[in-house]
Amino acid sequence: MSGSFTERVVAAVGALGPLCAGIDPSAGLLDAWGLDDDPAGLSEMAMRCIDAYAGVVPVVKPQVAFFERFGSRGYAVLEQVVAAARDAGLLVIADAKRGDIGSTAEGYAAAWLDPASSLAADAVTVAPYLGLGALQPMVDTAATHGAGVVVVVSSSNAEGRLVQEARTADGRSVEDALLAEVAATNRIRHGCVGVVVGATRQAPAFPLAELGGVILAPGVGAQGAGAGEIGRLFRHCPPGTVLPNVSRSVLVHGPDVGAIRSAAAAVRDQMAAALS
Repeated sequence: MSGSFTERVVAAVGALGPLCAGIDPSAGLLDAWGLDDDPAGLSEMAMRCIDAYAGVVPVVKPQVAFFERFGSRGYAVLEQVVAAARDAGLLVIADAKRGDIGSTAEGYAAAWLDPASSLAADAVTVAPYLGLGALQPMVDTAATHGAGVVVVVSSSNAEGRLVQEARTADGRSVEDALLAEVAATNRIRHGCVGVVVGATRQAPAFPLAELGGVILAPGVGAQGAGAGEIGRLFRHCPPGTVLPNVSRSVLVHGPDVGAIRSAAAAVRDQMAAALS
């Protein structure tokens, strides 16, 4: 892969517009689409999503949990989905939220970020609450291969606030301390670390324009955030670095590929206007 993860996202957003579209084959959505809740249903839904999103959005985000629940059969589908999405020109963020220390972190890095792995994506989401430094093997692997590590810093769910707004010894919130640490890493690692900052949250004290990496912004659509929230939080960030994330509010238009494509394009254009 040529260039850092941030550079590749900026180029892709410049070509198509700012949106990350989820691939979330939950039992409820499979049923709504008239598909069986089994690996065949997973595959059918995910491949229709890829057909709908290719050439419309720059990035897709398969939710690993919905594949993992079927064990090895689900992972086999996920491998096919990642490969098909990348063949279609889409960047892929595997939403796995992994995080551990030492050799275990090395194992996750090999699975999700090393091109030798059949699961390797362009980036993987990670949980930082064993310490950002514990994720160093994943950061190192990402930097080596032009991939990304996307740290869940400020999530869109209300339950996360107890931890994310807690105060550290120097008086900063946990999320602000994490953002500062990511920015410091990106100055050395050239933008291989991104963050999740929920679009339903208030702006952190840390200036997001100084992050030096990609910002994935969930909460658009079904969780209540819209163009106004995206503009308020992220308008001053460098062009191409913000990826508003939409899933359910677009996927409810399935199983018709054209309807999904139109819905995604409409949200993409709203996000582009908000960030301009």
